[in-house]
Amino acid sequence: MNLFEGNDMTAGYGGADIIKHCNINVRQSEIVVVIGPNGAGKSTAMKAMLGMLKLKTGSVKFNDNEISKMLPQNRVNLGIAFVPQTKNVFTGMTVEENLEMGAYLRKDNIYQTIEQIYDLFPVLKEKRNQNVGELSGGQRQQVAFGRALMTQPKILMLDEPTAGVSPKVMDDLFSRIIQVGKTGVGILMVEQNAKQALAIADRGYVMVNGENRLEGSGKDLLNNPNVRKSFLGG
Repeated sequence: MNLFEGNDMTAGYGGADIIKHCNINVRQSEIVVVIGPNGAGKSTAMKAMLGMLKLKTGSVKFNDNEISKMLPQNRVNLGIAFVPQTKNVFTGMTVEENLEMGAYLRKDNIYQTIEQIYDLFPVLKEKRNQNVGELSGGQRQQVAFGRALMTQPKILMLDEPTAGVSPKVMDDLFSRIIQVGKTGVGILMVEQNAKQALAIADRGYVMVNGENRLEGSGKDLLNNPNVRKSFLGG
């Protein structure tokens, strides 16, 4: 069963429709990747599912419950976490303070979760008392990722998590994403590094001009000659 789904979504900014009758769904423990050219509407589709954009048509469901009219902060309470591409950390705060901020809605003991995040990202444990503004781009992404996991989400949404990081850091982040998926979290990821993302994906969507162009397993899309030619460099 789909845990999180956007069906027949049309939305945009001003009068312009950026996504048109778009469908995206994620199951528990599944890694789903959305690829496509710049301006295809990938991030817009994600924002529509989060409730940051009003839908003109279609619906969003979580656990088979209609949530299209629900405010974004209430969707977070359901177990949906989002890591935006930029401005995703508090640079004037330490690593640990950033993680604590991620748990602001929780009433239980959060420090066990912090230790789990340090196990996932050992470098953050080393730098727990350091200001995030002093960290490298890859380390900041780990903080952003960790902060989202502090909410103990059922769905984790990542908008270009490897943008601007080195190939080594990208491989490291993708291996961590696989680990998180194995804990039962469904992961929906928009990614420009299409080849590497599809290699770890259970399923993928190709979006072009705001519409679903192709859908399939990560492996099938990787081997699709049209996808290879258009998005994977041949």
